Amino acid sequence: MSEDARPARAHTGPTGRTAVVVGGGLAGVTAALALADAGVRVTLLEGRPRLGGLAFSFQRGDLTVDNGQHVYLRCCTAYRWFLDRIEGTALAPLQDRLDVPVVDVDKPEGRRLGRLRRDPLPVPLHLGRSLATYPHLSLAERASVGRAALALKGLDPTDPALDDQDFGTWLARHGQSARAIEALWDLIGVPTLNAVAGDASLGLAAKVFKTGLLSEPGAADIGWAHVPLGDLHDRLARKSLDSAGVRTEVRTRVTSVSRNADGRWSVEIPGETIDTDAVVLAVPQRETHDLLPAGAMDDPGRLLRIGTAPILNVHVVYDRPVLARPLLTALGTPVQWVFDRTASSGLREGQYLALSQSAAHDDIDLPVADLRERYLPELERLIPGARTAEVRDFFVTRERTATFAPTPGVGRLRPGARTKVPGLYLAGAWTATGWPATMEGAVRSGVSAADAALGALGRPRPRHLFQFEEAA
Repeated sequence: MSEDARPARAHTGPTGRTAVVVGGGLAGVTAALALADAGVRVTLLEGRPRLGGLAFSFQRGDLTVDNGQHVYLRCCTAYRWFLDRIEGTALAPLQDRLDVPVVDVDKPEGRRLGRLRRDPLPVPLHLGRSLATYPHLSLAERASVGRAALALKGLDPTDPALDDQDFGTWLARHGQSARAIEALWDLIGVPTLNAVAGDASLGLAAKVFKTGLLSEPGAADIGWAHVPLGDLHDRLARKSLDSAGVRTEVRTRVTSVSRNADGRWSVEIPGETIDTDAVVLAVPQRETHDLLPAGAMDDPGRLLRIGTAPILNVHVVYDRPVLARPLLTALGTPVQWVFDRTASSGLREGQYLALSQSAAHDDIDLPVADLRERYLPELERLIPGARTAEVRDFFVTRERTATFAPTPGVGRLRPGARTKVPGLYLAGAWTATGWPATMEGAVRSGVSAADAALGALGRPRPRHLFQFEEAA
């Protein structure tokens, strides 16, 4: 029998309920784990040779390189649940307390350093001392930031009217100078929203700042992987999937998804048709659009109107240590956030710095030589030790469609987990999670899709899966 003539296979478990998850990023892995934990027999299909979506690692000689620097905050309760579920929490620790060095290279050396850090005090006093002594804003600007923060605290991020406004205009109306936007609001907003304030939905910005800075004192403490991302999102994730009984297939492209006359579903992959009770599409919005069967959405074209935004990562390996801090961010320079990736990459001599450049519309397609000419002198301005160090390697990674664009009005385009066709569900950071395109949003979308599917399949919700909602 030829491969094309293989009969359809139904992967059944003890419950008799099955599901196929299309896409092995954080959303898809989460959905698969949640469904499997509830006793559903799950098949996970991923077109790439590895899991993890756009948060992955690759080899470059002896280095293990993350495609980009990914961080999370203490308020990211869903992603923290995910780390715990795959037994990876210890590999991606949080700061004991928010502490971000902010260097303004336009100031004289010796007066360049400021810090954003919190005190063990109730909100909003936890940031009071940091703001009061923040040297990159004038006294009047610091006072105006406090007033704007209180006004922001009163907004409801779920109000649809906020989604139609841009954050930059709102900040200007609330007395924020261009300097205050650059030195504080965009310093935080650009890496979390992947857009400058003027290009970002006020609703999404309110979600970021209310949850991260104005909910609990420790909400904005930063965490990041101290091992390659592939160790978490591929190796440990796959181990957890295997333990849960999930059939995981990589290098496997889904060609079509269709509903059968009996109400079940058929998922076509090269050489095989998988019959199943439920399907979760956990792939980017354009791929989802192409796989949607007729009638699944009233206006499937709206998925194509969700824009995308790029992230550029610049990787520099020096012959000696040049930066004593694990991270810093900068003003007065194109450089945004710098992270020391030496230990996690396996580098044994010198230092490896990764620059995370969000909303990098102007730089994303520049040749490597141009980027080298642009960023190496900026690093020398920013980090004195770089001026005498030798650059042993310089390379870039580009994610042209790293996130959905959080533009005003995007909220009405983002679909929920349920479609109009029973048994078909959507997941991905671009769906209606209430969050911008973050790892937190991706995990939450996987939980939402699994929850919807479990309700339709008559399976109970795994209690541990929703503990992060109580924590939030």
